[in-house]
Amino acid sequence: MSRKLKIAVLANLKKNAPKFDDLSDDYWDDLDSEKTPEAIIAAIQQGGHEAVFYEGDLSVVDKLRANRPDLVFNICESHFGDSRESQIPALLEMLRLPYTGSRVLTLALCLDKPMTKRLLNWHELPTPAFQTFENENETLDDDMIFPLFVKPAREGTSVGISSKSIVRDEKELREQLRFVFQTYKQTALVEKYIAGREVTLGIVGNIGGFSARRLPQRLYGTRRRTPGDLDDIRAGGLLFLPPMEVDLKPYQQTEGIYTNRLKTELAEQITYLCPAPLSREQMEELNWLTAAVFRVCGCHDFSRVDFRLDENDNFKPYILEINPLPGLTPIISDLVIEAAAVNISHAELVNRVLDAAIRRHGLL
Repeated sequence: MSRKLKIAVLANLKKNAPKFDDLSDDYWDDLDSEKTPEAIIAAIQQGGHEAVFYEGDLSVVDKLRANRPDLVFNICESHFGDSRESQIPALLEMLRLPYTGSRVLTLALCLDKPMTKRLLNWHELPTPAFQTFENENETLDDDMIFPLFVKPAREGTSVGISSKSIVRDEKELREQLRFVFQTYKQTALVEKYIAGREVTLGIVGNIGGFSARRLPQRLYGTRRRTPGDLDDIRAGGLLFLPPMEVDLKPYQQTEGIYTNRLKTELAEQITYLCPAPLSREQMEELNWLTAAVFRVCGCHDFSRVDFRLDENDNFKPYILEINPLPGLTPIISDLVIEAAAVNISHAELVNRVLDAAIRRHGLL
């Protein structure tokens, strides 16, 4: 066991979020309730360390200077800006304080879905064809064939996702683009809609050895993997959690997809299939792709990758996005559900993330 450390837990509580008249109802759905940092603190204490909570706003700088921790457990989403998830880590780096999770560049990159997809395309990792829109009158590219999927470019927790996100003609496309621009005041991402099952896969730990943001050359352009290929991504330090699938059958008529409403309001009512019913070959490919995305995006300590399995192409997996700052709310967060499926408690999951950061920062 590592030595006893003083840990500061930083989060943004929904109750402390700024309030404005023109904010959408789901604007702060990324933020946490008090029970999340409370559970994380309890887990850290159970692991033998000290822990204290601070709200992740500008006041935290003086608090961290006055009570300098050995390590920060960061789950801050922050409030405003295109790269808001990277704001607290940037402050922590200015204060020369080590922290859990991915660093500034990765958090900024992965919050911007179009930029992430450009990186995935460069690495020949499968992601749906896409186009970005800055206004509703831009011309749709010739290769973008309906149905399409429309969402805000820089949101998480399915913010802005509803049954209307699937658009089947120009009229629906323009209406949904208008909704994104008016409601979220940001770029709209339009993707080819992949009909099929949606699964998510979490990982904890770090890629062992040299982890340049590039895959070995011989692995480009291949879909079938061999067991040795995972070693080539230097994935020996990663724990792959079982893939999770949301049972959408009861909601086909009302939602049809994993909407923001399902992920927030109905999170405790829906059925999660974990492990998802997949073949061994499918699971191995999802593990490989998850490790590849984790590597090329430069992630650390924990992440979650979302996939769609194309029912019109032999269930080929397409990468929708990577979340380098996945939720850790007890019981309902995807990563927590996946961990529970292999008998890893919330406390153990938190300490696995913490231990990965402790080892990475050399704080043993």
